[in-house]
Formats: sequence, structure tokens, C-alpha cells
Amino acid sequence: MELTKEKVREIIASRVAKEFKDGDVITLGIGLPTEVANYIPPSINVIFQSENGLLGVGKNATEETTDHRVINAGGVCVETIPGACFYDSAMAFSMMRGGHIDATVLGALQVDEEGNLASWLIPNKYVPGMGGAMDLVVGSKKVIVAMEHCSKNQLKLLKKCNLPLTATKEVDLIVTEKCVIEVTEKGFVLKEINPLFSLEDIKATTEADLIISDNLVEMVA
Repeated sequence: MELTKEKVREIIASRVAKEFKDGDVITLGIGLPTEVANYIPPSINVIFQSENGLLGVGKNATEETTDHRVINAGGVCVETIPGACFYDSAMAFSMMRGGHIDATVLGALQVDEEGNLASWLIPNKYVPGMGGAMDLVVGSKKVIVAMEHCSKNQLKLLKKCNLPLTATKEVDLIVTEKCVIEVTEKGFVLKEINPLFSLEDIKATTEADLIISDNLVEMVA
């Protein structure tokens, strides 16, 4: 089934937002992951951290609230919540490396069934560097990959990544527009399926083997 780009991003971001609990400190990667903040339930109080040195990231700034000195790691002007604080890169990376981040949400080019992550390089093409991804993925208590299931007909959920790795065996959960997959010692466990897609379609667009959960449920975004 074909979905618009906007609908795909909405499905993924809104489902990821259900993974957090009160008090969590969360880092959202550049791109699609930043949209997760738009779907956090009002009953849940979480704190978003930006790896460039801001704890207490609010929503994207409007024309009236824009301060070009206050940006997230993607260079987007943002607002701050009451109690927010600013700090230098040394402190930001100390937080990430010291295990103070409860969850990191980031995109990926590839994830394999061992939980290995490739998120920063396409051979023979110019792309930005990995930034703080290595530190975030290794230092966070939970790593969630939020990404489209395929990219221009290229499979992204593989038996073995063939791009340079950002980190090894660190991914805990994968959320795509088609399904939710838990990464375990045994491999990919299919936990939830979007009813807009069939199991056969998901298998056909996933190179890695899928273990179907005994408690497979409908994915609710």
C-alpha cells in the first residue's frame, strides 16, 4: 500500500511516542525522530535533550518565539520549557556517555538482526558525519530506530549491515510504518503489525528472518 511521506512519518513518530514514561530524558535524532515530540501524551512529562547542549527542548519555535541563538542539533530554532538549561559540548557528551539518557530515537540507513546500526555513510555520496550518534547509541539505556521500512526500494532491515557501522549490538526496538520489531539475542521479533500491510509484504521487504511473536498485535499509532 502506498502512503504519503507525511502519513508515513506520522505513523512512525506517533507510535514511538508511546514508548516513554514519566520522567524520561530523551534525545531525538535529526529528521523524522524530532517529530516524536509532537505526539507525547499530555499525561506524560518527559525531558528532551539536544546533543548540542540544551536540556529542556520545547516545540519548534514560531515566527514570534524564534531566537536564532536557541537551536537543536539539526539547526532548527526551538523553544525551551521552564527549567531548561544550556551547557557546553563537554557536558553534553558527558551526559550521553555517562548513561544519563533514558532513550535515544534516531534514524538509520540499515539495521541488522544482531542489532548493529549503520546510520551515517552512503558510499560515493556526500552526507553529513555521524555527529554524536556513536556516543548516544552506546550511552543510552534504550535505543529506538525510527525509519521508513525501505528506501527507494532498498531493503534496510538486513541479515548483516554492509555499510560502515555506527555501533554494534545496541538497537533495542525498530519502528517503521509497517511494523514494530524487537531486537533480541535470537534476532528480529515481530511484535506489532500495521493492519494496512500484510505479513507477506513485511516479510518480502525484510531481508532478515522474522520471528513472529506469539502475542502479535495490531500496531496502534
